[in-house]
Amino acid sequence: MRRPRPLARPLAEFLDVCLSPSLAAQGFATSDVIMAWPDIVGERLAAFTQPLKIEWKRKPPHADPEARPEPATLVVRVESAFALELQHMAPTVIDRVNTYYGWRCIGKLVLKQGPVRRVERKKPPAPTLTPAEMAKVNTATDGIAEDGLKAALDRLGQAVVGNKRS
Repeated sequence: MRRPRPLARPLAEFLDVCLSPSLAAQGFATSDVIMAWPDIVGERLAAFTQPLKIEWKRKPPHADPEARPEPATLVVRVESAFALELQHMAPTVIDRVNTYYGWRCIGKLVLKQGPVRRVERKKPPAPTLTPAEMAKVNTATDGIAEDGLKAALDRLGQAVVGNKRS
C-alpha cells in the first residue's frame, strides 16, 4: 500500500523556521515585525524606512530570570529625506511597535541613514462583472448623491460581487 503524499503547504509556514537563526542574530524573535512594518508605521513611512535590528540589553548575572527584560533599542534604516520626520515621530513609532507586541519591548529608536529596499506590491486585478452584475451594483448605489462616496461604494460592490463568483 502506498503512503499518502503530504499535502502541499504554503511557503509562509516555513519562513520563520528558515529565517529564525539570522533574525535572532539581529534581535528579532520572528519575522513578524519586519513583515508587519507597513501596518505598524503606515504605508507612507514604511516606503522610506526599514527595521534593521533590535538591540537588547544584557541581563546582569544576578537578575531574576522571570523578570521582563529592559526595553530594547530598535534600529531603523531611513532614507535621509525622512530622517527628520521619523525622528519627530519616534515616540509614536515606539508606541505602535509596543502596541503591536502587547508589552513595552522597545524603549528607544536609533536611526541609520541609507537606502531602503523597496518592495513593489502588486494590486489584484479588478474583477470583470457581467452586465447583470454591474446593473445590480449600480442599482444598489443609485440613491447616493455624493460622487466620492458613490464611487467608493461602486468599487466595493464590484469587489464583493466579483469575489462571490470566484
